[in-house]
Amino acid sequence: MKIVLAYSGGLDTSVALPWLREHHDAEVIAYCADLGQADDLATVERRAWQAGAADVVIEDLRDTYLRDHVFRALRAGAAYEDRYLMAAPLGRPLIGRRLVEIAHERGATAVAHGSTGKGNDQVRFYAAAVAHDPGIRVIGPAMEWELGSRADELAYARRHGIEVDATDDSPFSMDGSLWGTSTELGPLDDPSWPPDERVFQLTTSPREAPDTPHRLTLEFVAGTPVALDGERLDPVPLVERLNTIAGRHGIGRVDIVENSLLGIKSRAIYESPAGTVLHLAHRELESLVIDRDTLHHKGEVGRRYAELVYYGLWYSPLREALDAFVDVTQARVDGTVDLELYKGTATVLGRRSDNALYSHSLSAHDDRDQFAHHLGEGFSYVWSMPLRLRALTGDPRTPASATTGSVPGMQP
Repeated sequence: MKIVLAYSGGLDTSVALPWLREHHDAEVIAYCADLGQADDLATVERRAWQAGAADVVIEDLRDTYLRDHVFRALRAGAAYEDRYLMAAPLGRPLIGRRLVEIAHERGATAVAHGSTGKGNDQVRFYAAAVAHDPGIRVIGPAMEWELGSRADELAYARRHGIEVDATDDSPFSMDGSLWGTSTELGPLDDPSWPPDERVFQLTTSPREAPDTPHRLTLEFVAGTPVALDGERLDPVPLVERLNTIAGRHGIGRVDIVENSLLGIKSRAIYESPAGTVLHLAHRELESLVIDRDTLHHKGEVGRRYAELVYYGLWYSPLREALDAFVDVTQARVDGTVDLELYKGTATVLGRRSDNALYSHSLSAHDDRDQFAHHLGEGFSYVWSMPLRLRALTGDPRTPASATTGSVPGMQP
C-alpha cells in the first residue's frame, strides 16, 4: 500500500508517518506544501526522511495559495464570525487537492493527514480529497491510534527516535502560513486566561510597538491588491512586506471563542497583520464605488462565503456561484487607500477611485450643495406610507387622538 501524507514536521504528522508505516504496512510519501509558514523546510525534509518516508515532496504553493484562495476570500469580504481571516481553512483545500494529484501520479491508493476526529481540519482534508477522487481512501491516524494524549504522542516519538520540537512543557499548538497564524491549546483552553506574549508569532505587542505612526498606501485593481506605496508587487512579496510592517506595529491580533464546524466552542489566538490591513482597505474602497443595495447584500454573501470556507466546502457549487457574484461586484473596485498604523490600530486616512459614486454636489452642506431639498417632503410622505396606513387603521400602539383629523392627500 502507498499513502501520501500531508506532512508538516510537527508532532502529529511526525508521529503519523511511522505509525502509518507500522499499522498499514505502507510506503508513506511525505508531502509538505510551502504556504509561507515559519518552519525551516530543510529541517522538515530531514525529519521526514529520518521518520522513514519513502519519498519527500516539498512544493512552493505560496503564489497559488494567495491568488486562487486568499485573494478570492478577500474580494468576497469573508471573515468567519466577522473576525477570523481563515489562514488555515483557505490552505487546506489546496493541500487536499495536491495530495490527490500526487497520489494519482505516484500510484498511491490513500491520502492521510494529522487532524483529530473533532477538529475542523479533518473535514476540510476529507472533503477536498473526495471532491477530486470520490474513491480515494482518506486516513486520519489520530482517529485510529491508541495514543490518547499529547503526552502519549511525545512518548511514542521518543521510543521511535523521532525528532520533534514539542516537549512536555510546551503548552501550545501553533500553525501558520503567509496569511496568518493560529495558537491553541494549553492555557488557552480556559477562555478566561489572559494571553501572554508566548502565544503571538507574527506581531509585536502594541505596548512595545514604535512610538511613530507608519503611513502607507495600498492600490487595488478589480478588488485585488496590486501595489504598496506606489510599487507594483506580486502577491507573495506584497503580503510578506505588509506582514513585516503591520506586524511591527502590533496590527492583526484576534483572541476569539469561535463555534467549530461540529458546534464545539473553542478558543484561539489568530494573527494576520497583512490580512487585517488589506481587509480594512478593501472594505473602504468598496464603500466608495459599490452602490448601497449591492454593498449590503455583499455583506451577507461574505458571511456565507466564510462559512463555506470554514466548513471545508471550498469545492462546492455554491462557493463557485458566490464567486461569480463577487466577480461582478469587484469589476469597479479600483483605486487607492491611505492608512496609518499605530500601536495595534489601523486607521483609514483617505480613499480615491476614478469609479467613485461619491458626489460632492449631493453630499456637501456648503455652497456646492445642489440637492433639491424642496422635494424631500414629498419623498418622505411616500416612503412612510405603510406606517401612516397602519396608524390610520387603528394600530393599538397608536393613541386614538393621533388618528383624528385629515391627512394631506388622504381620507382619514
